[in-house]
Amino acid sequence: MHKRNVFWLVLLCAGGAQAEQLTVFISGGFNAALEKLGPAFVAQHGDTLKIVRGPSMGDSAEAIPNRLARGERADAVIMVGYALDGLIKQGRILPGSRVELADSRIGAVVRKGENSPDISSVEKLKATLLRAKSIAWSDSASGRYIEDKMLTRLGVQQAVAAKGHRVERDPVGETVANGEYQIGFQQVSELLPVQGVTFIGKIPEQLQSVTRFAGAVPERSAHQQKARDLLNYLASQGVQAQVRATGLDSVAAS
Repeated sequence: MHKRNVFWLVLLCAGGAQAEQLTVFISGGFNAALEKLGPAFVAQHGDTLKIVRGPSMGDSAEAIPNRLARGERADAVIMVGYALDGLIKQGRILPGSRVELADSRIGAVVRKGENSPDISSVEKLKATLLRAKSIAWSDSASGRYIEDKMLTRLGVQQAVAAKGHRVERDPVGETVANGEYQIGFQQVSELLPVQGVTFIGKIPEQLQSVTRFAGAVPERSAHQQKARDLLNYLASQGVQAQVRATGLDSVAAS
């Protein structure tokens, strides 16, 4: 397992009450928000959070659907909304437990110290892709969109085929920071926390793919109500400024 896939967020309440451990499977787009907001939830409820990272889809063993399919247990999942829809159809999620959390847009990074290309318009993004020596995107929602749709819309699919790479498991920004790729594309909230890169901006809105992140309670959750409490807290109005600070957009009120 990749060293970044699991971390613990632990704080016991002073009252000595029995603490529960909530296991949360989470994909990268909402991870920075949970890291910001988790300590306050833990302090209020006196429980512990075990955070297990993995993509929302894909063939890797760490992917959330694959974890659940082989019997790993979670109290809550936070992932790309349409991938969560698949789990709901499979009967792996408690009916009515889905909570809408945030929307995410795609951006790009280069290695720190390198010149920042201009991707502010469709034509400038196209030119940047054609000039780049190597390009990386994720194996999750943003990367699938880039590979299957955006490159075709720009008319550069064949031109970048040999230098474009789908990165599995690891954050795209880290592969750019270590010099493996010249430019990397992923959801903004997954790029901003990475050290050693420069964020150069979002792709033009005409080409954007907005990814909804949502949470839900798996049907085998051992702590169903506490998992619902966590998800409702993450979606609450009082924490939206912190959510937006991680590069996400709040879900528009219905």
